[in-house]
Amino acid sequence: MHEEYAEFDEAQRSYIEHIEDMLAVRMKDAKKRHTHSLGVARTAYELAKTYGVDTYHAYTAGLIHDWDKVLPEDELIARAVHYRLPLAGSPVLAAPLLHGPVAARELPELFPELSAEVFQAVARHTVGAEDMSPLDMVVFVADAMEPGRHGAHADRLRKLVGAVSLEELFVTCFAQGLVYVIDTSRYLYPTAIDIYNHYVLKQQKGNA
Repeated sequence: MHEEYAEFDEAQRSYIEHIEDMLAVRMKDAKKRHTHSLGVARTAYELAKTYGVDTYHAYTAGLIHDWDKVLPEDELIARAVHYRLPLAGSPVLAAPLLHGPVAARELPELFPELSAEVFQAVARHTVGAEDMSPLDMVVFVADAMEPGRHGAHADRLRKLVGAVSLEELFVTCFAQGLVYVIDTSRYLYPTAIDIYNHYVLKQQKGNA
């Protein structure tokens, strides 16, 4: 853990080290995913500091957000069905998005000292929701702009940090994700348009 996280108390630092050790084992055969997870944790921490969100929750959620990304898609589908996750549309088509919701169901047993807010952020980092908490937004955005992310979309988000509200930053990130999905002819999760419209209309009302 880096020295800049000295604000965490001894118990928090110890638990983070425990999570980091577990993460290294979990992703021993997925080095890029491991590096990405560490990058998201650090980026979530910085975003949380900027926007007044709990930095411990942000850092730990970033660490574990892709915990189940290492699983094959057929295994994720099987687990989603087993847990009877409330999915919109086909679990098969949504397979690339299931690692968040599935992990959120399983990780409380593995890391019982983490809060429900952390697991909710893990669940929502793939598809979002109409009632995103500040922590949810921090993790969602951090996933898109951690140092390993390159390109115009990530650069645009980095420039907006601190210049716009957290919600506006999230909406920009979410909208960029929609454009990417459409441009690459990928499956658009059924709730995506409703989530986008919810926040756009909310912003319009706020600006009226």
